[in-house]
Amino acid sequence: MLRCLAHLRPTTRRATRGCLTHVTPDNMPTMKSVTDKKVTKRTARAISSVFLPEEVASRVKTLGDQGAEIESSKGPVFATGIIAGTMAVKKTSDLIPFCHPLPIEACSVNVMYESGENGTARARIECTVEVTSKTGVEMEALTGASMCALTIYDMLKALSQKMVIEETRLVRKTGGKSDINVDH
Repeated sequence: MLRCLAHLRPTTRRATRGCLTHVTPDNMPTMKSVTDKKVTKRTARAISSVFLPEEVASRVKTLGDQGAEIESSKGPVFATGIIAGTMAVKKTSDLIPFCHPLPIEACSVNVMYESGENGTARARIECTVEVTSKTGVEMEALTGASMCALTIYDMLKALSQKMVIEETRLVRKTGGKSDINVDH
């Protein structure tokens, strides 16, 4: 059962935070109303990473100040991941049922290459999204970072099934009721 049981706890501001916002008192799924919220500038940054085993990392070409890239038969892997992440940000409300459609004002997806031990590496992904709206862009940032990671995996899976999409998480959020900053 998904019903919020905050009414069983002492009435405090903290107790009401535990309620699920997308469930009605009758335990039905619903899109939360943002009618009474203030329009503010809101930003969110999410990260993800893809572990690249040696057989994949050995294909990486460093491009000096421009980072790194892996060319595959499907095209440039990191660049395609950046495009996919950006497209996913714009489609988040189509993918997650109760996300409000938002007029995204800025979106930046970056892939940083980090060499590891024993010839392995990681593709570190960062997605930052901005909007001026009544609701935040956390899900958009998480969706963008996730889709970039999934695209990298898809484009390289023929080289190795040992890749691992690692931790995807929100590291920064501004605007709205509260800010979060747990950068790297």
